[in-house]
Amino acid sequence: DVQLQASGGGLVQAGGSMRLSCVASGFTFDGYAIGWFRQAPGKEREGVSCISGSDLMTYYQDSVKGRFTISEDNAKTTVYLQMNSLESEDTAVYYCAAKLGPLLRKCSPGAYNYWGQGTLVTVSS
Repeated sequence: DVQLQASGGGLVQAGGSMRLSCVASGFTFDGYAIGWFRQAPGKEREGVSCISGSDLMTYYQDSVKGRFTISEDNAKTTVYLQMNSLESEDTAVYYCAAKLGPLLRKCSPGAYNYWGQGTLVTVSS
């Protein structure tokens, strides 16, 4: 049974840092693409960053390039999202998700079919 557990959200001041974790249960990320997505109030869910569990290729949304880093542990069971220089616009519920197969050119929520629960990130200005 494929399950994902996201954690690490909370309240942080603008300019601060936070690390989110996504832990796989029942499988490893080898052969999967894993993504972090977010949904702010009144907005659609959007792809923030995705990574290939096999070759570690990555994708970043333009607004987070240079600030966020996605990575995977050696056991291929945990994916992290290190978020630095946080801005109030980063406030959202963050979700991790996985899909079997390669990382696509874009990090689109519709392509991912295994979802963890969300974790709220609030950036105060």
